[in-house]
Amino acid sequence: MTDAEDVARLAAELFAAHLPGGGWRFALDNARRRAGACDYARRRITVSRHLVAGAPLEEVRQVLLHEVAHALAGSGAAHGPRWQAVGRRIGYTGRRLHDRAIADDQAPWVGSCPAGHEHYRFRRPSAPLSCGVCTRRFSSAALITWRRREVGAAV
Repeated sequence: MTDAEDVARLAAELFAAHLPGGGWRFALDNARRRAGACDYARRRITVSRHLVAGAPLEEVRQVLLHEVAHALAGSGAAHGPRWQAVGRRIGYTGRRLHDRAIADDQAPWVGSCPAGHEHYRFRRPSAPLSCGVCTRRFSSAALITWRRREVGAAV
């Protein structure tokens, strides 16, 4: 687990090293499904406070480097060769950091299919859904059963 102050300090160090004089700012956000974001218009890089609460500092560092690479490569670079080269140059390892949503533990709706795969939603599902792990198309044989659970206060 990482402290928000440690992340702010790390962001300041990375910005000073890679975005000097660029006017970029750092903030924590409430994202639950992504780790970080680069807002070119506001010149702001954000990291999910949910990620910060549950991840080691090195993992957060990689998320920050990922977003700094976006800032350096420019909005048109997406995750293409230019962005990848910039990322490698500044120390981003380029590997996927998460196989799950950042804050599944905060999702009030939990579903399971007949095979036992779990699914999470932050809003009540409004239509029947089937498990995407079990089948690529809708199938009543893989229908997800939803239940509401109590969740703790947001981080």
